Amino acid sequence: MFCFFLLTGTFVFAQDDVDVKGNTITVREKAPVWPGCEGSEDQKTCFNQKLMEHVKNNYKYPRNDKGEFIRGKVVVKMHVDEEGKTFVNSVKGDQKQVIAAVENMLKKIPEMKPGTRGGKPTKISYTLPLNL
Repeated sequence: MFCFFLLTGTFVFAQDDVDVKGNTITVREKAPVWPGCEGSEDQKTCFNQKLMEHVKNNYKYPRNDKGEFIRGKVVVKMHVDEEGKTFVNSVKGDQKQVIAAVENMLKKIPEMKPGTRGGKPTKISYTLPLNL
């Protein structure tokens, strides 16, 4: 009877992505999965590639009064929440028009499979330096 309860307790409390070795507990974190990267072996690399593709395809360079493209650097702080939705915390840069264009581009990021920590959905934060 004792062995039954011991084995049942071990199986009931086992979790994916959590390792316990002695006094050390290791909890693995997995990044969000961009649509189309579900079957990829390296989902982190796929995520980065899809994000840069998104920037390249959706960023519209603003123009000044003379019709010239306005370029600039921005730092984006954002996160992907527990439901896979992207939220922009801040966009900082030296050109207001570039900041506005980046914010518009980021609104078009698709919903994705959320990141996990210890097998449970969790918020994952990112800081992106962009040189546009």
